[in-house]
Amino acid sequence: MPIPTPLAIGKPAHGYPWLWPVNRWIDGENATIERIDDLRLFARDLAKFLNRLRSIGTTDAPTPGTDNFYLGGDLAVYGAETRECIDELKNVVDLNVVIAVWESALNATWSGPAVWLHGDVAAENLLMKGGRLSALIDFGQLAAGDPTCDLTIAWTFLSGASREEFRTCLSVVDAATWSRGRG
Repeated sequence: MPIPTPLAIGKPAHGYPWLWPVNRWIDGENATIERIDDLRLFARDLAKFLNRLRSIGTTDAPTPGTDNFYLGGDLAVYGAETRECIDELKNVVDLNVVIAVWESALNATWSGPAVWLHGDVAAENLLMKGGRLSALIDFGQLAAGDPTCDLTIAWTFLSGASREEFRTCLSVVDAATWSRGRG
């Protein structure tokens, strides 16, 4: 599956603090439920890509830190922000359930080796062609660490059978990793 090929790297300037890439264009449309012919096949294709990414050696890979918002690191770094969000949603969600999910995620630790993670597996970074997943873009959060953040798509885009297909097809997804991803 194609991924962006960098052509140039821009430098921080004018208040934007990060390096930024200029990449070769990859044709496709952002993923939406309506554009997907078979959501289970989509989930399987995405899992296959992530498995392949995780299989690449991580020697000299960047680690979780300020450059990638600590993705792949300890979830506790998001503790205060998560509690604020939960409080803001107190009239929208069942607080007991949400707090239990978050606490379960915090108590589930990553014990495996660091693996490559995309860091931003979201619908707007998944391209479609002909009803199928055709490319992943936006590798700005790329690092090696706990792959939990790449599971967020299971709750923000997938559901039911497609979520289960995604989980079944992923390697390195034990109960603790799944719990952290849900959190």
